[in-house]
Amino acid sequence: MFCCVCLVSSTIMAQDEEEEEKGFKKQNLFTGGTVTVSFFNGQTVLGANPIFGYRVNKWLDGGLSLNFVYATSRDYNEFDDRMQQTTWGPGFFTRIYPIPFLFAQAQYEINFNTLKYTAAPNSINYRSLTLNTHANSLLVGGGFAQGRTAESNTFYYMCILFDVLKEPDSPYVSVAYDPATGRQRTTAIPIIRAGFNIALFQKRYNRD
Repeated sequence: MFCCVCLVSSTIMAQDEEEEEKGFKKQNLFTGGTVTVSFFNGQTVLGANPIFGYRVNKWLDGGLSLNFVYATSRDYNEFDDRMQQTTWGPGFFTRIYPIPFLFAQAQYEINFNTLKYTAAPNSINYRSLTLNTHANSLLVGGGFAQGRTAESNTFYYMCILFDVLKEPDSPYVSVAYDPATGRQRTTAIPIIRAGFNIALFQKRYNRD
């Protein structure tokens, strides 16, 4: 009788594990992202790019992202003036791993920009103003992952990306304007990001 009960229980557990393998697996969920901090020559840049994703299989990840960057600069046009820019926006991403430690990434973002210029006190050359813009960005590139294995979804990564859409109001481009000819040139700026991929349920799942 005891052997029969054990056999039935083992069969049920095996069926449950098989069904779980075919369906949604919570141990494949992850979070993480990158943080930006920069202080240099009167400029301050603070940013974050958190992500929430799912490991589809051993070679494919995908998920949602959120971008936020705050930048401020003093003495922009003249002494004692100030420039502030806030950029935020949602997006989604996918990573393809042809081999475990290298990946190709594509990330689509919609970024909303608020630019505020505060002229210097008693300035006669410039006036204060606020501009609101938005831009679509498609970041494409590749990177290196350290620690991503079949048993672990927690790892460190670094990547370099380029905005291939190159819309003028994108935070990832440099715009040059020639007042003599009226021509405008938009160049994609290399974006280097480094951060962590953190498994949400993997350790707990493995103990069970």
